[in-house]
Amino acid sequence: MAKLFEPLKVRELEIRNRIFIPAMCQYSCENQDGVVNEWHLVHLGARATGGAGMIIAEASGVTPEGRISPWCPGIWNYEQVAAWARVNEYIHSQGAKSAIQLAHAGRKGSTYREWSGKGSVPIEKGGWQTISSTSEAFDGYEPPRELTTQEVHELVHDFASAAKNAVLAGFDAVEVHAAHGYLIHQFLSPITNKRTDEFGGSLENRARIVLEIVKAIRAEVGELLPIFVRLSATDYREDGWDVEQTIQVAKWCADLGADLFDISSGGLITGVNIPSGPGYQVPLAEKVADQVSQPVGAVGQITSAQQAEDILQNDNVDIVLIGRASLRDPYWALRAAHELGVEVDYWPKQYLRGKFPQA
Repeated sequence: MAKLFEPLKVRELEIRNRIFIPAMCQYSCENQDGVVNEWHLVHLGARATGGAGMIIAEASGVTPEGRISPWCPGIWNYEQVAAWARVNEYIHSQGAKSAIQLAHAGRKGSTYREWSGKGSVPIEKGGWQTISSTSEAFDGYEPPRELTTQEVHELVHDFASAAKNAVLAGFDAVEVHAAHGYLIHQFLSPITNKRTDEFGGSLENRARIVLEIVKAIRAEVGELLPIFVRLSATDYREDGWDVEQTIQVAKWCADLGADLFDISSGGLITGVNIPSGPGYQVPLAEKVADQVSQPVGAVGQITSAQQAEDILQNDNVDIVLIGRASLRDPYWALRAAHELGVEVDYWPKQYLRGKFPQA
């Protein structure tokens, strides 16, 4: 059998294949209350029907100020929990598993969605004062307020509370978003962390926030729920975050209960040269996978079944995350099974008459 369709076990969670749908922002909570709706049910549900093994719901604020935009979802209250539970009920009915990306945007929060404007949303129009490891602004956005030491500790509690809510909502796993220039990444990188308290300076201090978050989530949810961590492996600048630091922090996170690492890159700063192309981030994931014992996922312009299978056959990474290709084709996984000559038993009965002819 193609490795792409081998089951994966993370703690006690059985996932039917190695095809994960990564968190992809939809900016579609039209009431700006963080409560997901029919769009999210159809968007995520279609990819579960389409055969993916794990559906990771988009970046969801652990606090109102943790959202990327006023239109992003949240997981800080019970109204949001109830709405997510409806989505999860459908995902599970299709045989897929679900995770939610627990997120805080930091200085990249309070922004317009692409089709509603540019830059930061003013407070009088539903925006908010952003917070960060620093008081320096992300290019094109309003400057954040630098967090106090006590406030950082309080944010750790917010992530743990959000993880508890995720369990109530029926998610099978949680993913800590420590990538793409959002709050945790802002603490990790020496470019945006010049702090002199316990959360700044050495690598261990800069990593303290994510380590405390993983530790707090594990204490909150117990031993069964898998914890994923998404990391940007490089800032693409010599004085910034890099793959060696990523590997060390991944090892520390694993010691505290993290089970899987989803490796991306960039997002912290503008004006850097990112060598984009098919599978361009896969080598970063492979470097991490070489050094950690936990499963590692690769993402970034993975578009075809054979490309995904070849990545897994190299025996470094364990998972592929199919993002934009799954936006074009929600049934990417079923198509991949056909193209690789794999017979799967989770074709929807309602769609059997449209099933691909046997290869």
